[in-house]
Amino acid sequence: MPTFKKQNGKLLQVKENAFKKEKDLQELTEKNLETIFGLQFVATEYQVQNLFIDTLGYDLENKAFVIIEYKRDRSFSIVDQGFSYLSLMLNNKAEFVLEFNKQKKASLNKDDIDWTQSRVIFIARSFTTHQQNAVNFKNMPFELWEAVQFESDLIQYRRIETTQSVESLTQIKNITSETQKAAKEVKKYTEEDLLGKDGESHDLHILLKEQILQIHPDLVVNPKKVYIGYQIPNNWRNIFNVLKIRDGLRIDFTRSKVKDFDDPQKRLKPVKRSRDYFGQDMTMLEVKNEKDVRYAMLIIQQAYDRFIKEFGS
Repeated sequence: MPTFKKQNGKLLQVKENAFKKEKDLQELTEKNLETIFGLQFVATEYQVQNLFIDTLGYDLENKAFVIIEYKRDRSFSIVDQGFSYLSLMLNNKAEFVLEFNKQKKASLNKDDIDWTQSRVIFIARSFTTHQQNAVNFKNMPFELWEAVQFESDLIQYRRIETTQSVESLTQIKNITSETQKAAKEVKKYTEEDLLGKDGESHDLHILLKEQILQIHPDLVVNPKKVYIGYQIPNNWRNIFNVLKIRDGLRIDFTRSKVKDFDDPQKRLKPVKRSRDYFGQDMTMLEVKNEKDVRYAMLIIQQAYDRFIKEFGS
């Protein structure tokens, strides 16, 4: 899809200025890992056994490592290479934790990491249809991102959205035992995993999600291990997260304090120790009935407006 800029009321196509070297893209991404993906930079060209990992990042919010690989050649196999890297990490957990502690002067141990949320990000100029279809399985822990450089120092990172098949990778024939093992340990969560198929929390979320997407159809529902995040496309930041509680839902609004909202019923509360666990201030609202859903939409709209103002669409 061509990119244009407006000049004197006319649209002029922005010309692509391709990266001369794969390393140029890698260095740019590593210097801006937090801005692009919300990840902490850990290491570059990290070697474990006989494999080199281009970039090793850490997802503080989900307590998981993320492997990033850059590709110029479009002939590689997503599944084969992706699971090779995942297997490498899952079979050498202590080495990865040691590298993190060395680089970050931290003291994590293996049990502090949520290995089920490990993932691999592939970054390339473009991906073939075959490669895009290769990640179309349930629980596939891979992301495809296109990175394009234009004139005037414009850079675009765009995630390739795929339709997840109901078929699990572990059901596919002719995959190696190592791939099977890694696929079973790493999990891509669904709304059903967090809320079940019925019950009060499930029904409230159906109602809440319906109203949210009716007003903001651009939002992407992003289930994780303990919450369901809502974010705009191609932006790693969740605007708010929905969690199951005993008799309903809890909505956590990211990067916010109670004072940031107009809360006439004074129902918002700070999330305790959110800075320790997630590295940011967070504000919570409990939702226990249909009336609460209507009030939640008032707060959600404010959170959405704040996000767009701060980060753009």
